[in-house]
Amino acid sequence: MKLSDASKKIIRDALLKALTHFKAESDMDTVTDIYLQPNQITAMLVIYDDDDRELAHTKINEWVSYESDDFDEEVQKLLTAILGELKAQGALDNLHILKPFSFVQVDEHKETVAELLLVDDDTLLVNDELLKGLDDELNAFLKDLLEL
Repeated sequence: MKLSDASKKIIRDALLKALTHFKAESDMDTVTDIYLQPNQITAMLVIYDDDDRELAHTKINEWVSYESDDFDEEVQKLLTAILGELKAQGALDNLHILKPFSFVQVDEHKETVAELLLVDDDTLLVNDELLKGLDDELNAFLKDLLEL
């Protein structure tokens, strides 16, 4: 999915708006995950918390004209990249959310499509890219070990 810089900025701004709900000074951290619900038909991106409270929403007009069947996968890549940029820029630091928490892509029934980003101080979320070829490496290691 090729999205214009303007549309990426709209998504980024909606995420930042949603995060402002967790920046206020508080004695207690909130226990929540953040849910992103993209909808190709309505071109809407709605962001919720665990209690189904809407934190932000925006319209991405380019989504309506996307004609391929892999909308969810392409949006997942896009949202993961934008969240990664926000994390790298420190936008996810100093939020009053109890760690670990996740950004999760959901469908129209609020069923999980993908976990986009896990935010924690000392946990690494293992993704498919990291695991590519692991079976082959383990099989080769075991073969070498058994030949000794």
